[in-house]
Amino acid sequence: MEKIIINGGNRLYGEIDISGAKNAAVAILPATILAADICRIENIPQISDVTIMLKILESLGAHVKYINKNTLEIDTRFVDCFEIPDDYARHLRASYYMIGALLGRFNNARVSMPGGCNFGVRPIDQHIKGFEALGCDVRIDDGMVVAHANKMYGSSIYMDVVSVGATMNIMLASVKAKGLTVIENAAKEPHIVDLANCLNSMGADIRGAGTDVIKIHGVEELHGCNYSVVPDQIEAGTYMVAVAATGGNVLINHVIPKHLESITSKLEECGVVIEEYDEAVRVISDSRPGKCNVKTMPHPGFPTDMQPQMATLLSIASGTSIVSESVWDSRFRYVSELMKMGADFQVNGKIAVIQGVEKLRGAHLKAVDLRAGAAMIIAGLIAEGKTEVEDIVHIDRGYENIVEKLKNVGADIKRVPILEPIMSNATA
Repeated sequence: MEKIIINGGNRLYGEIDISGAKNAAVAILPATILAADICRIENIPQISDVTIMLKILESLGAHVKYINKNTLEIDTRFVDCFEIPDDYARHLRASYYMIGALLGRFNNARVSMPGGCNFGVRPIDQHIKGFEALGCDVRIDDGMVVAHANKMYGSSIYMDVVSVGATMNIMLASVKAKGLTVIENAAKEPHIVDLANCLNSMGADIRGAGTDVIKIHGVEELHGCNYSVVPDQIEAGTYMVAVAATGGNVLINHVIPKHLESITSKLEECGVVIEEYDEAVRVISDSRPGKCNVKTMPHPGFPTDMQPQMATLLSIASGTSIVSESVWDSRFRYVSELMKMGADFQVNGKIAVIQGVEKLRGAHLKAVDLRAGAAMIIAGLIAEGKTEVEDIVHIDRGYENIVEKLKNVGADIKRVPILEPIMSNATA
């Protein structure tokens, strides 16, 4: 096991390159099953969620070959199994995308209930509603989602709530269903568009991704493809907030500025200067950030996955800010960690009132989930003294080489092993 140690107070200067999007990659990798062919996927992030997804694919019979550290060839011609065991699924929320992909390939799926970060109930009722509309029989059997269809048919599916996971899963399941599938009240996130673009490059017929109505004309077969994963907007946003919080001047490369508009808007409201280029943004901060109010919303609103990072910035802002969480019930669990550092939060349900303080103090922290872990790193960067962050396995799920990327722009940060205490003979 490892922990991250940060000596705070350094401004950040230089350039950071953004990796491929975690939330796109973990859906595109299962999509390769539908091709029963060889797919070459580029710009794959080196994160633990991807590692687990690749192990799942190999357990089903897929052959995975690394061309370089961010490019894979995945041969799914020999996939002959439609069951995902608990050992893998319980570590990965995105394992539920295997249900849609396996249904699309075999009309059968048996997948353990998903794991991942724990910050509220993550029902899959909208996923099941979509599968049943396509003609599947779905049941939960001893912690496994068991789905079967003699044949799948296109259908009109209205999402009761906007759900990214359900939208993508229904897309995977329906691309080879006979007839037309219409998903109404669909989620519109960039990774949904990316999945649709990847499937279309494999021969699917998906239209309207990125709007709230997606139309999918079923096709008989899909084929292999060459595809590059979209840049990760949340990784980019995390570094944007880090620079805004610490001060400095950093060029963030390999991004799509339009995907960052909601984040850019809030940072500018706090007094941070953002310069946009074709495939990069420059973040310039030379004073204490100002207050602002943030409410998380489905895309194109402010992303829930950026809420902990933004709240950390606002903890040192001048004035009082309000952060409203409209997506998850328990996403403020990290607040107790920031309060160890002197942050002033008042949390009532899904609303946090933040009174900005002039400085944070280094402390011993835990990463309670993926994005909260990123927030703890930002807090360490701006705090006086030394901060230690443990449980960083959560951070590794979604950030490729975060320590190295921050070190390269001037942060005093390192990963070190957690040494087990030496027990004496008397206590052994």
